[in-house]
Amino acid sequence: MKERKCHECETPMVGECTIRVEGGGYGIKIQKKGHGLFNRVAESPHVYVCPSCGYVAMYVDNAERFAD
Repeated sequence: MKERKCHECETPMVGECTIRVEGGGYGIKIQKKGHGLFNRVAESPHVYVCPSCGYVAMYVDNAERFAD
């Protein structure tokens, strides 16, 4: 897992966190509609939390898939 620093205070962030929709047992996906009917791009994000200021950041593994 890549070490990330907080954009707000430069503290090393804690990874391997998840986001859950309240009232549901499922996580979230970052999604973009592609060209064509069934051509969507979707990735599950990695979530990082800053233990100092509480800043939350999400990253996807294959960000290049979201480029046009």
